Amino acid sequence: MLDLLSLRYFQTVAKLENMTRAAEILQISQPAISKMIKNLEGELNVKLFDRTGKYIRLNEYGKRFLVKVDSALQTLEEGKTELLDLSERPTGTVVIFIQAGSYLLPDMITLFRQKYPEAQFKLLQQDQEISRYPAFDLCISSTPLKIPGTASTPVLTEEIMLAVPNEHRLATRKSVHLNELAEDGFISLKIGKQLRETTDSLCYAAGFAPRIIYECDEPSMVRSLVRSGLGVSFIPAVTWGGSQGSSVVLLPIEEPISTRTIEISWYTNRYMTNVAKKFKAFVEDYYKQLKEDKIKKEPINPKA
Repeated sequence: MLDLLSLRYFQTVAKLENMTRAAEILQISQPAISKMIKNLEGELNVKLFDRTGKYIRLNEYGKRFLVKVDSALQTLEEGKTELLDLSERPTGTVVIFIQAGSYLLPDMITLFRQKYPEAQFKLLQQDQEISRYPAFDLCISSTPLKIPGTASTPVLTEEIMLAVPNEHRLATRKSVHLNELAEDGFISLKIGKQLRETTDSLCYAAGFAPRIIYECDEPSMVRSLVRSGLGVSFIPAVTWGGSQGSSVVLLPIEEPISTRTIEISWYTNRYMTNVAKKFKAFVEDYYKQLKEDKIKKEPINPKA
């Protein structure tokens, strides 16, 4: 009879295709894990791996079996989580795929854990090596999420403004047309970030390709370079913290219309834990408050 431990061992070996590394991760001896795999193959009456010397490779039987094992173990893990939820304890780990608004996430998590200190978080980011359809509880993004089986709700629409050094030729203007910046050097997030895709599209709509002079991994570095007078940049008016300091001027863009909508998404066919549900509601309330503060024109404390 197949047992849970054998399935977990097989899953690890199948994903690594390396007995030595699997044994190290599982903290058992290599002979023990080799014996377990042979016993499993004997019980199934098929070979799951092709062996060439000391190397192993998952074969077609193994690949098909791995799909079923992944599904079964995921179902069991969700069942365990659901039982914990029945006790109404908001505990466990919330997996968040963060594609936009990363600047605000630490503050949200800190405030949430003040109320639910046992809650834990795992963050997946765009630039990590993740699958095309990563497993997450919640995703925060700025464009429609093109992942099958997900639903979304918008939480904030914000203006994208142009940040220029206070000595820039346009700094005294009340607003600008984006094509006036066609010859300027832009400071931008690197390719692959959602905001970069959005702002590149704005430039193309204005009739030019942006001349990127600095690419950065983090919004804080973008802000710092603009403050140093090294170029201009796009700044989301709410999620990037409002005022950028006296050395930077934020200008509304008249044309093209420059906004983005932040949304929160989740898988509709996966069980959502109590703690994930509570954090989803918390995120929606958090962005609602940001929107109200913006309407009241209350300053948002910059954390650059």
